[in-house]
This record gives sequence, structure tokens and C-alpha cells, in this order.
Amino acid sequence: MNVAATGTAPGATGTAPGATGTTPGATGTTPGPPDSARGATGTHPTGGGGREQVDLAIGGMTCASCATRVEKKLNRIGGVTAAVNFAIEQAAVVFDPAQVNVADLIAAVEAAGYEASLPDAATDDDPARPYRWRLVAAVALTVPLLIFAWVGAARPPGWEWVSLALATPVVLWAGWPFHRAAAVNARHGVATMDTLISVGTLAAWTWSAIVLVVGITADVYFDTAGAITALILVGRYLETRAKRRSGDALRQLLEMGAKEARVLRNGTDEVLVPVDSLVVGDLFVVRPGEKIATDGTVKEGSSAIDRSMLTGESVPVEVGPGDSVAGATVNTSGRLVVEATRVGASTALAQIARLVSDAQAGKAPIQRLADRVSAVFVPVVIALSLLTLAGWLLLGGVAASAAFSHAVAVIVIACPCALGLATPTALMVGTGRGAQIGVVIKGPEILEQTRRVTTVVLDKTGTVTEGRMAVTGLVAAEGVDEHELLGLAAAVEDASEHPIAAAIAAAGRQRLGHLRPVESFTSRAGLGVEAVVDGHAVVVGQPSLLADWAVHLPADLAAAAEDLRDAGQTVVAVAADGQPLGLVAVADQVKPSSRRAVAGLRRLGLTPVLLTGDHERAARAVADEVGIDRVIAGVLPGEKAAEIRRLQEAGEVVAMVGDGVNDAPALAQADLGLAMGTGTDVAIEASDLTLVSGDLNAAVDAIRLSRRTLATIKANLVWAFGYNVAAIPLAVVGLINPIIAAATMAFSSVFVVTNSLRLRRFEPTEDEEKP
Repeated sequence: MNVAATGTAPGATGTAPGATGTTPGATGTTPGPPDSARGATGTHPTGGGGREQVDLAIGGMTCASCATRVEKKLNRIGGVTAAVNFAIEQAAVVFDPAQVNVADLIAAVEAAGYEASLPDAATDDDPARPYRWRLVAAVALTVPLLIFAWVGAARPPGWEWVSLALATPVVLWAGWPFHRAAAVNARHGVATMDTLISVGTLAAWTWSAIVLVVGITADVYFDTAGAITALILVGRYLETRAKRRSGDALRQLLEMGAKEARVLRNGTDEVLVPVDSLVVGDLFVVRPGEKIATDGTVKEGSSAIDRSMLTGESVPVEVGPGDSVAGATVNTSGRLVVEATRVGASTALAQIARLVSDAQAGKAPIQRLADRVSAVFVPVVIALSLLTLAGWLLLGGVAASAAFSHAVAVIVIACPCALGLATPTALMVGTGRGAQIGVVIKGPEILEQTRRVTTVVLDKTGTVTEGRMAVTGLVAAEGVDEHELLGLAAAVEDASEHPIAAAIAAAGRQRLGHLRPVESFTSRAGLGVEAVVDGHAVVVGQPSLLADWAVHLPADLAAAAEDLRDAGQTVVAVAADGQPLGLVAVADQVKPSSRRAVAGLRRLGLTPVLLTGDHERAARAVADEVGIDRVIAGVLPGEKAAEIRRLQEAGEVVAMVGDGVNDAPALAQADLGLAMGTGTDVAIEASDLTLVSGDLNAAVDAIRLSRRTLATIKANLVWAFGYNVAAIPLAVVGLINPIIAAATMAFSSVFVVTNSLRLRRFEPTEDEEKP
């Protein structure tokens, strides 16, 4: 498995490396985080070796062949590793600043005949705008051209000359972007998709003009030249708009953040300031209905926070003093005073955007074949067109005009664009949709792994369970009131910092409202605590501690204690003044969604395995509750990775879901690592996918979405390859005329992009147990 070098993925409160990215511009690039998230030069460190990364907006690319050329040009520079994404018109470049700088990178791209800039230098928010008026003019002038060509009764005197007048602005002005790009590429000895369009339309127009002016008796193809230009413009316009829609999810994510914050000055005065001016340590006020300005910790007040925009969870989360909150989430009720803990590039929102942008800029392994084909596609098509012309002239026994028509059809029906768009558009939509539902996919290569996984190993604590202890039951001795039992135990435990003690104290406050004061508190390490409450000597802890006070549990309490232990719960005994009062059962409770999530994993054909350091009885009780058959218990933190390795050696392809520091080696060892976003930064950094919420159902959604995205990529590639393999031979043998060829080619690219857009309708698993 690959571990991302750029750092951690975010959780609702987690951290990750600085977020950088692109902003929308003339080239239609997918936006990244705001300027505050990137350095002055648009670069950010990659995490090792002193290398840096910069995202460049690339202009002038019109097909996959262009992207391949730019990528090769950049990779020829010493100390540079570049990947160019045609769909988002962006180059992700990792470079050694000791050998090359950003200006050198931009110069290299421009030397190849394309435009390059830092993304925030772009100004045009609508990449389809350059095509709009050219398309309108082309359609308006081409309609009468087609009528003259196909309806003899509608032809006016001298209709050929009228056709020349109509076709000339269509081919030369409306089609100018294609001719300009073809000329620029020709100067560099390169042929691209624009070369095919330009050669096809100019050849049809030039042939027809010569026939008309010289007076040769032959067919004219003004209608063909105009129709090809108009149809290609229609396809390019729709394709550009659809490509932009594929990046909408990331754009919407970035627009979620608050624009202003109410900063507290002098402890009471609220001053409205731009959110970019916040610094760590600032106290700011969040009123009901407002967005939280940045990540922070609640200092005053309590409320319910709607985190759906980051985690996909529809149920608001209650927060109070000491709780962490994430920027861009919505305060639904009470007034909060929050201390800023992370600003700019370090916020959860910026981190998610950075990771999604990085994933969209990458290339899936399945894309490599398409890239190799695209690199030679256009020269091969031009050669086939010339061979078609020669073959029909020499062997076909047809007029020169018919041979010419067949050759033009070969040129205009070929579509390398579909090959170049097949993977990146699906990847853009899939990763963008994932970010909307709280699933962050770190890279395209991870999609392949989700298809191969056979076993999912689930860490117990914090993943399947809540990760915090809670009182699950009380067993009072005969004649003892449960409230008295809990009141004395909670009062004594309130002075302890142990997690079990905190759970008992919290239960006491919740049920009784307040706790009584204690005196003479003593903690006995590993055994329990002792104190005096209202004049009573109270002992709370293991039965062995009570035995030290000559207190022994009666048979009924001892049997109850054994039953509770068998159920995987921790038993705390309570005594006062030398008499046993009863038992308090404490356990790490199973998350309400875990059982449904485990069932969802099984439906995906995966085998769930519970991995924990707890003893067998506790682990088995949790496994039985959520429906897991296989348990690996008693595993020390350092041995989790070894257990994953043993499963792999047995032939399993293993996914690991975890959240703690001790899960990081296992997440890295697994074929696919999924980190809960509520976990530690170390675990998140070692994973391949981050589940922003703490809901295990998100693991099911992550695998479902990744598989769906991979299936879409494969469907796109099957169409793109199949279309060209089938269509070009049909054109060679003269079964497709140039106009139909142009329409088919335009449809091919639009089909690939719109097929990818279907991923926007992906819906997460609904948890039926949520209120």
C-alpha cells in the first residue's frame, strides 16, 4: 500500500499538512483551498527530502495527447516529477528547489506551446465562455449550408458561392481555436486532437473552394466543413461545462467556510473581522445559526453542532466547554465562545480540500494504458487517413471527391479526448462526492485496492465501540437502594482520574444531579479508591481491595460479578463501613451503527475480523453483539501489524479500520488502510482513506464509493477504446460520412463526462438506528 507523503488526512478535529490547490480559472481548473492555505510561491513541502510541490494551471490543452506532451516536457527537467491531469487542466509538480524553481517549470510548459500559471492567477470563472459565441455563429450559419446541400429545391441561384460565404466564417473564425492550437503544436512537431479537427475542416473547405473557383466538375463539401466545425464546438462546449460540473463538489466544499468571525476584544466587545485574519488563541463568538469560523475549542456555552457538511452525519452533536469544534460546521442553538486552535491551511476543511485535490490530480494505474495510446494516437490516425485516401484512389475505383470524403471521415471520427477524460473525470466526481459525505480518498491507486480486498480487520476500541467507558448496570445488595449505591461510588470516584472512575462519576451526575463531598481520599494503584463520604468509610474497586478491608461479596453478588465478566464488562465492587453495597458494571459501549456496518461489509463480500488487545471474553462479547464471527484478542499494540501480516501471508487481501496511535503500523501494513477521522493524526497519516465521522458505516460507504468509481472508470475506458476500435475502421471502408463522424466524435467525449457525473448521485448508507 502507498502512504501519502504529503501528510495526514483530516478528521473533524484532526490535523494534516498545509493545504494548497487551485482556484477556478480560464482553464477550468478545479479549485483548491484559499490563498492562506498556500505559500507565497504557491508551493508546499511534500514531507521529505527538501522537495516541494506546486500545482500549475495549464492552458491550451485540448486532448489527452496535449496532457501527455506537457507531462513529458516537465519530467525531462532534472529534479522534477510531474503528473498532468487533462480533466482538471492542472499539473501537480514535485520538484527539488535546489535544481529548479517555479519560473523554470512555467517556462518549460510555455516552450511546449501551452500556457502555465499559478492557479490564483487565472481570472475567467467560466471555461466554456470562449466557445459560446463561436458556437452560436457556427450553428446559425451551418443550418442554411445543410439545407442547400440536402434540399435541392431550396437552393438559390449561385448557391455554391453562397455556401462559400457561409462556410468561410464558420471554418476560419468559429473554428479558429482549433486552427490556432494545431499551428502552435505543429511548430513543436506535435499532432493533437486539434490537428485532426483543423486538418479535416480545412481540407474540406479548401477542396470545395478550389473546385468552385477553378470550375472543376466535382462535389463540394462546404456543408461538411461547416457541420464538422459546429458539431465539434457543440461537443467541446458541453464537455467543458460537464468537466466543470465534475469539480463542483470540491468548489462547494471550499465555499462552506465562514467569511467573517466575531472576535472578542477586551473580554466583552465583539469585533467583526475577516476569517483570514484569525490567529491561534483568538476567542470568537458563534451565535445560533452561524457557521463556526475556524477549528477551535469551546470555552463557554453549550449547543448542538451540525457537522453534516464535513462528516455526512445528519444528527447534530452536542458540545460544551472543552469540546473541539470544526470550522464551517453550523451552530444550531446556543451561543458559544470558541478559542481558535487551527487556522488557514491547518483547519479540517482546508486539509480535506488539499487531500481531495491531490487525489484528483493523480492518475490511477488503469490510466497508464490510455496515456500510452494517446501519445501515438493522432499521428496514427493521420497516417490511416492518408492510407484511406490513397487506397480508395488506387484500389477503390471511386471519384477523387469520394476518396477525399472517406479520408476526412477517418480524421474527424477519431477521438483521443474520450481516452484522456475516461479516468480523471470519474476520479474528480468520485472523490468530490466522497468529500461531501465524509470520505476522503487519498489517491487514485487506492481504488484498485478496494476491489481486491477480501477481509476487513476492525480495531475494537474507538472503531466498533465508542472508545470511552460508561456505566451499563447496577447490582445492589439486598436491602440497598441503587441510588445510594451509585451516589457513594460516584462521590468517591469523582476524585480519581481513571477512565472507569470518570464513567462512574459521570453516571452519578447524570442520574443524581450532584455528588456529595469526600474526605481522606486515597487511591490504591491497580485496585481502587477509598474515601470518607458523610462519615461513612467507602471502598470502591476490585473485590480484592474489599477483601483487604475484610469485606467479602455474598454468593449472589459474586455470581452476578462472574456473569458480568463473561459478558465482557468490567466489575467494580462497592462497600461502606465494612458492608458490601453492590456492584457497578462498566463497559466500552458498542456504537449504535456498528452492527449495521458489519452487515454492510458482509453484503460487499468481505469477511469482518475483530482485532483487540482486550481479553477474549470482552472481545467475544462485542463481536457477538455486532455480528462478527472471527476474533483476534489479547494482541499487544506492537503486534497488530504482525497480525495483519499473518493474514496476508495466508492469502487474504486485508483492509484495516482503526483510529489510535497504536493502529498506525497496522494501517500502514494493510493493503488498504481506513482511519476514523475522530482518531489520531498518526493513524490518519498512515491510512489510504479517511472517514471524517466516527461512524463505522462510513467504511462501508468508502468501499462502495471507491468500487463504484473504479467501475465507472472501466466503463468509460471500455467505451473510449471500443468507440475508436469500431468507428475508425467503419470510416476507412466508407460506411460513415464526415458529418456523422463529427457528431459521433463529439458525442463520445460528452458521453464519458456525463457517465462520470452519475457518481454525484451516490448516496451513503442510511443508519436506521439514528433518531
